[in-house]
Amino acid sequence: MKKLTKQQWQWIFYDWANSGYGIVVVTAVLPVYFKAVAKNAGLSAANSTAYWGYANSFGTLIVSVLAPLLGALADYPHAKKRWLNIFTGLGIALTFALALVPTGQWLWLLVIYIGSLIGYSGGNLFYDSFLTDVANDKQMDRVSSYGYGMGYLGGVLAFIIFLAAQLSHGFNGLLDSYGVAKFSFLLAAVWWIIFAWPLMCHGKQVYSVAATANPLKDSLRRLKLTIQHLNNYRQLVWFLVAYFFYIDGVDTIFTMATVIGTDLGIKTTDLMLVLLVVQLIAFPFSILYGWLANKISTRYTIMMGIIIYLGICLYALNLHSLRDFWILAILVGTSQGGIQALSRSYFGRLVPKDESSEFYGFYNILGKFSAILGPVIVGIVTQWTGKSTVGAASLSILFLIGLIFFMTMPLRKEKN
Repeated sequence: MKKLTKQQWQWIFYDWANSGYGIVVVTAVLPVYFKAVAKNAGLSAANSTAYWGYANSFGTLIVSVLAPLLGALADYPHAKKRWLNIFTGLGIALTFALALVPTGQWLWLLVIYIGSLIGYSGGNLFYDSFLTDVANDKQMDRVSSYGYGMGYLGGVLAFIIFLAAQLSHGFNGLLDSYGVAKFSFLLAAVWWIIFAWPLMCHGKQVYSVAATANPLKDSLRRLKLTIQHLNNYRQLVWFLVAYFFYIDGVDTIFTMATVIGTDLGIKTTDLMLVLLVVQLIAFPFSILYGWLANKISTRYTIMMGIIIYLGICLYALNLHSLRDFWILAILVGTSQGGIQALSRSYFGRLVPKDESSEFYGFYNILGKFSAILGPVIVGIVTQWTGKSTVGAASLSILFLIGLIFFMTMPLRKEKN
C-alpha cells in the first residue's frame, strides 16, 4: 500500500485542527459557560436553553441553505482554497473573540458563537470537497477514513489539555472557572490555526470549471441547471436519499446519548469519560473502515455499518446500567467515524470532479437537515412510552429505510 502524500496529510490534519473546536467549544465548554453567564445576567434557565438552541439552528441553517451556491462559487480555478481560508479564518477569529467577551454579555457571546459556527461549518464544506483534489477514486476511502480518525484523535488531545486545566483548578489557581472556559476558547483557536495552516497555505485545486467574468451569475445558472437535470445523476440522488436517513440516525444517537445516560442515572463524570473513550475508539476504527472498504468494497462496508447501527438501536432496549451504557458507547465508537468517512468518499466518487464543491453543498444540506427528524422521533416515542431507551430503539426505522434505499440504489461499476 502506497504511503499517503504530503498533500493528503495536509488535508487530513485539517480535520485534526477543527476537531478541537467541535469537542471543546461546541460540545463540552461553551454550552455550560453560556448557561452560567446567562444565569448571572438574570436570564431564566428555560430562556437560556431556548436561545442556545436557536443560535445553533440559525448558524447551521445559514450555511446549509447557502451551501450549494457557495460550493458552485468555489469550483472556479483557485477559488476553493480562497473560500476555505475565508470561512476558516472567520471561525478561528471568532473562536478567539469568544475569550474576549465580558462575562456578563450573554447576547454578544451568542452572536459571536453563531459567527464561529458559520465559519466552522462553511470551512468543512470546502474541506470535504477538497477530497476529490487530494485523492483519486482508489485512494478516497483510505484518505477520508484517516481524516475522520485523526480528527477524533486531535479532538481528544485538545480536550485532554482542557481537562488538565479544569481538574487542576485553573492550573493551581491561576484561572478561575470563567478563566478556564476562556482558556479553552483560546486553545481551540490556536489548535485550529496551527494544524489547518498547511492546507490553508498549500491546498491545490486540481479540478475546476472554466473561469468566467461573472462567477456569481454563472454559479446561479449552473445551480439551476443541476437541479433541472437531477435525473442525469440518478445514482447520486438515490445515495443522498439513503444518506439522509441513515446519517440522521447516526447523528441523533450521538447527540441524544448523554440525555439517555442521564435518564439512566449515570453521573456527569462518567458520561464525560464515556465521551472521551468513544472518541478514542473511533480513531482506529475509522481507519479500519477504510481498510475494509479496500478489501470488500465501499458499498458493502457502508451496509455493514448501517446494520451495526441497527443492532445498536435494538440493544438500546436492554439499557439498564452503566455497564450496558458502556457497551452501547463502544459499539457506537466502532462505527460512527467509519460510516461517515466512507459516505464522504463514496459520494466523492459519484460527483463530477470539476463541480465537486457544488455537489458537496447538497451533501452538506442533507447532512445538516437530517438532524431534524431523528430527535423528533425519539421525543415522540419517549413521551408515548415513557422510556427514552424505547425512543432510542425507534431510530432503527431510519437505519432500515436508509439500508433499503442504499441496497436498491441503481449502480454503475464501482471504482474501488
